[in-house]
Amino acid sequence: MGEKKVSNSSSNNSCHSYEPFISPNPITSFNPVQRFPKIDKTAIVSQFSSVIGDVYIKNNVYVAPNVSIRADEGTPFYIGSNTNLQDGVILHGLLNKRISVGRKYYSIFIGNEVTIAQGTLVHGPCYVGDKVFVGFKSIVYNAIVGRGTFIANNAVVTNGVRIPPNRFVPPGANIDSQEKADALSLVPKDNKEFAHEVQRVNQEFPSSYHLLFGKNRCSCGFAYN
Repeated sequence: MGEKKVSNSSSNNSCHSYEPFISPNPITSFNPVQRFPKIDKTAIVSQFSSVIGDVYIKNNVYVAPNVSIRADEGTPFYIGSNTNLQDGVILHGLLNKRISVGRKYYSIFIGNEVTIAQGTLVHGPCYVGDKVFVGFKSIVYNAIVGRGTFIANNAVVTNGVRIPPNRFVPPGANIDSQEKADALSLVPKDNKEFAHEVQRVNQEFPSSYHLLFGKNRCSCGFAYN
């Protein structure tokens, strides 16, 4: 997209910024109705990121640069309050494969205060509970991840497994059976503290970036001058 000049509210200087790509899904035989993303005005979607289709992003969510949230096949997606999706994260889902949450069905459901670290793939159908940490370059696909779980870097969680709450998935682990999932130990104290600190830092970004980019908002939640 074209270059956009944005004023910095804290000074008289100006900076240059590129918009994210926020769009309805394309019309296809399997998704014949276009649906626009619904993004809370307090959330921030960074430059060079894409949000496509039936995606619901709640308050104070931070979407870092180069994130792809693409609900053009599997749909819908839900991203809960105070969650952060870090640089290079990919969200996509398989057609007609969903997880039930309450009375609704989702391709991807991500709860509140979740951290999805850099380079991670979250592929539906999947459910990620509140306060989960998913480490760098991990894969979560066709899985249910319980509240408070810590998935370390380069791990894979897949094959329909259900991770119980507050479990620790070691670096590089391949959790592809329920037997492996049930054998996981509780999250060590130092990992809990690390996840908490990452959350604390990232929860400051939405309001700080809004101040940087300006006060005016379009209906999608993005700032403009």
